[in-house]
Amino acid sequence: MAKAIANECGANFISVKGPELLNAWFGGSEANVRDLFDKARAASPCILFFDEMDSLARARGSGGGSSETSDRVINQLLSEIDGIGSGKTLFIIGATNRPDILDPGIMRPGRLDQLIYIPLPDRESRVSIFKANLRKSPIAEDITFEQLAEVTDGFSGADITEICQRAAKNAIRDAITADIERQKRVEDGELTQEEADALPDPVPCITRAHFEASMSKARRSVTPDIVQQYDDFTAKIKSKWTENDQEGSSYDIDAAAVEQAREDALLDGEEEVAVPATGED
Repeated sequence: MAKAIANECGANFISVKGPELLNAWFGGSEANVRDLFDKARAASPCILFFDEMDSLARARGSGGGSSETSDRVINQLLSEIDGIGSGKTLFIIGATNRPDILDPGIMRPGRLDQLIYIPLPDRESRVSIFKANLRKSPIAEDITFEQLAEVTDGFSGADITEICQRAAKNAIRDAITADIERQKRVEDGELTQEEADALPDPVPCITRAHFEASMSKARRSVTPDIVQQYDDFTAKIKSKWTENDQEGSSYDIDAAAVEQAREDALLDGEEEVAVPATGED
């Protein structure tokens, strides 16, 4: 998704997994973060994508043997994000499946302040995922992408990719087995090599049986309990925004101008009164 955004914007794209920046040597992790941002600034306009953001931006002081190192890394990361300016066009996107353990400082305004929850794919999205994974693979006519999407409700994109890969492997395995049988018949004298080569392909495409065998071993990596955790976290964040709106935290430019004018008038009045009072003394 982040790569697609970069393509649409015509920007350079740098993708890095959080653990790749961690280093066993003192100060090595912070140096890796600095070098990464220097590279991104040099490639401006650029989209910098952090996968597994929770490995870098875990809440400071959360404990653990490497807590001090993690704190230094998050401090360096926050410093680099705050210093993006200088006319450089640099956008930062982070992905995580543990938003509840991210450091609050990373989600403050001016940093990664837009939180987007990406749910499991719906039916249309699953159809698109099947099409993308099987775009170069021949599929039997008795099975459609819509049928596959119907029976994969609750599956993630990675789960669907695994189904497609396993189905393709099943087809390849059957093709290899058929080729071995054909070669054995040639060795036994039942067929000549020319006759064996002239035989039609025994497995010309991925069939329904291949998908059924793949689905029999399929699993949902995102359980209902995990989905419920994400839904609860999303509801919690939305409730905070709602409470802020109810408390009148929304900003009104006209009202702010009136309030500023009133405060200026009060200050001017205090100065005028203060001068005569000083004279009487």
